[in-house]
Amino acid sequence: MELIGEIAADRPLLVLAVKEEAQFLDTDLPILLTGMGKVNAATALATVLGRGPRPSGVVNLGTAGALRPGWTGTHVVGKVLQHDLDGELLATLTGETYGAPLTLPDGGAVTLATGDSFIADADARDRLAALASLVDMEAYALATAAAVAGVPLRVVKHVSDEAGDGAARSWRESVAHCARALADWAAEHTPYRS
Repeated sequence: MELIGEIAADRPLLVLAVKEEAQFLDTDLPILLTGMGKVNAATALATVLGRGPRPSGVVNLGTAGALRPGWTGTHVVGKVLQHDLDGELLATLTGETYGAPLTLPDGGAVTLATGDSFIADADARDRLAALASLVDMEAYALATAAAVAGVPLRVVKHVSDEAGDGAARSWRESVAHCARALADWAAEHTPYRS
């Protein structure tokens, strides 16, 4: 976890997984780099929100794999779900609901599946495509931490690869291009630039 800048109540906090995704950001806004995966994301965001002051909101910028052919570009996410937690089984065991999908108030029609596995095979991609259009490793955890803290969250993802065979290589090759697109989105949609 790395916090760059200072959090203030009148400004949003930009949250990204890794420095490669943040490399072109030109902003006076604070930036939190969480590390990859749900545990790192949730822990990092909960830690900074618990320390205070709280930001006016959280904007999660990052890369995502496309689960369906033809998906490219930058997308504002409207719904996040957890693809690697068997909520139905847990409900039958405990009678409690865990990991229900979350709707993001300022999002679009895009559904994003979050899980701790990097989707690098066609079978996993095809299973997830029935549930969502995009896949990442942090957004659901960030949405949960922000909701518990009562801080609004916006999720913005740029497609880095088609999840499936070759996705890891594609991500490495495209992350700089994605970082530029995310920086352009942030410059257009956040008011604080250096």
